[in-house]
Amino acid sequence: MAHEQTHNLAIFRGRLKFKSNISKIWGVFVLLSIVTIVEVVLGILRPDFLIEQKFLALKLLNWIFIILTIVKAYYITWDFMHMRDESSGLRRTVVWSGVFLISYFIALILIEGDYIYEVLSNGFIKTGF
Repeated sequence: MAHEQTHNLAIFRGRLKFKSNISKIWGVFVLLSIVTIVEVVLGILRPDFLIEQKFLALKLLNWIFIILTIVKAYYITWDFMHMRDESSGLRRTVVWSGVFLISYFIALILIEGDYIYEVLSNGFIKTGF
């Protein structure tokens, strides 16, 4: 008796559906490739309006990189690590742990980066190591 497991063959909350697991893998691969290409193009071009504008002490370009990286991490975890097939309790545990750790990491980066900027710009360093 063969055990068949049904998988959800849709992404974007059912807006894009696939006929097989292989086509879904390729669909997610294309989506992740597009997001990566957008990141690389933005990193190379560095548009002035995204560098000059700031939101919460961080350039808009950096926020775009953070958000696109989180989108990629979500789809990798959701589709390639099969989180969509797990119980809701496990999904919540993984997602909320990740959200907390990413938020904490971003806060640390902002605090430490601002401190280093202030030290370097105000000249508190007495010796150049």
